[in-house]
Amino acid sequence: MFEGLLPSLLISFRESLEAALIVVIMAAYLQKAGKAELNRFLYLGTGTAIIASIILAGIVQLVYGGLTGIAAEMFEGVASIMATVVLTYMIFWMSGHAKRIKSELQERIDLAITKGQLVGIATLAFIAVFREGLETVLFLTATFFLDPLGATIGLLIGLVVVIVLAMILMKGAYRLDIGKFFKYTSIVLIVFAAGLAGYGVHELIEAGEGVGVEFGLLGQEAFNINPSRNPDGTYPLLHENGAVGSIMKALVGFDGNPEWLRVLVYVGYWCVVGTYILRTYKMSK
Repeated sequence: MFEGLLPSLLISFRESLEAALIVVIMAAYLQKAGKAELNRFLYLGTGTAIIASIILAGIVQLVYGGLTGIAAEMFEGVASIMATVVLTYMIFWMSGHAKRIKSELQERIDLAITKGQLVGIATLAFIAVFREGLETVLFLTATFFLDPLGATIGLLIGLVVVIVLAMILMKGAYRLDIGKFFKYTSIVLIVFAAGLAGYGVHELIEAGEGVGVEFGLLGQEAFNINPSRNPDGTYPLLHENGAVGSIMKALVGFDGNPEWLRVLVYVGYWCVVGTYILRTYKMSK
């Protein structure tokens, strides 16, 4: 029950927090620059991005909700791979801009104020918030259809927590170490991205097999550690649908009987992206 609550909560919290941090930094800088009256343009961009994200989510859910069988599996697979690509790009971007993000934002705000391009402030806020909204929609599409109520509750809890944190951070955002925030959340994002990549491959394999594509050894089970159901029909703790297994499935992409291709993609992602990020942050010390 409520299998989608935890992953939805964590993803919405993380994505919303990043957007909130950028908006808070911009608001704090406008306050420090004596331009607090320009916050209305900041909030205009933020509000527009939220509305656009909700509309996008509705469109995606309508399209996905009308799909069944192989088409649904293909959609889930492609959406998961797309989310992985977007997420990986964000990981790389953050690793290269972690220490400069605050100064870059300030430079752009200064330029907008100097040139009188107040729409630029709204645009900066819109891009920051809508980018996170797009990622959230991609990440949670499948979760919403697996557990609509749990995913909705998790999403709302995550958003409420971020709003409260944003109000608290508003007073001390100027002293916030954005570099460390990006560094540590990058590790969390790698975990999510590897799981998404593995899930996407699994769905594409199922869709391919449904139309007669042969994957050979790559499509065969690498192992099967899913314990049998309990006599009462419930799942054991470590089963991928059990209390512990379902959480691991949501957080790290755990699968009790994965295909060889899914294992290779999952491990390969960790090796390639994880190594790159570790080297990047070590060199930036």
